[in-house]
Amino acid sequence: MYLEDIKKRKNRIMKAKRLGRGYGSGSGGHTVGRGQKGQKSRSGHKSLISFEGGNVPFYRRMPKYKGFNNKFKIENAVVNLDILNENYKDGDVITMESLKKIGLVRANASQVKILGNGDIKKKLVFEKEILMSSSAKEKIEKAGGSIK
Repeated sequence: MYLEDIKKRKNRIMKAKRLGRGYGSGSGGHTVGRGQKGQKSRSGHKSLISFEGGNVPFYRRMPKYKGFNNKFKIENAVVNLDILNENYKDGDVITMESLKKIGLVRANASQVKILGNGDIKKKLVFEKEILMSSSAKEKIEKAGGSIK
């Protein structure tokens, strides 16, 4: 169904309520639906749409709010080489699941990045889904490890 398919109703535009036409009209008499006193009750009242009753307007407050939250932001879980050295044996295959199982990475982590802090002495095989820094890649290949 599209908006252009909806049938028009008969008598769909109501007449505007006529204000200030006596007490019997429903909205007439003393204040005529404008409240008691104040700027908005007077005749000739006009203010900008952005006017907030004396508050600092939104467009002037906005620059004071720092930053914004990017809903597409992906934070990489970080693992250093020296930690891998302690938790894995020679020839082990390192995947996201294995890192989560050992507890080096949180269970809800979406990406992992290996950083080159420390030295690695074991030949480890890394899955392609795991991101790496250039220094980590060099050290892994130097130790005899590989990246699938």
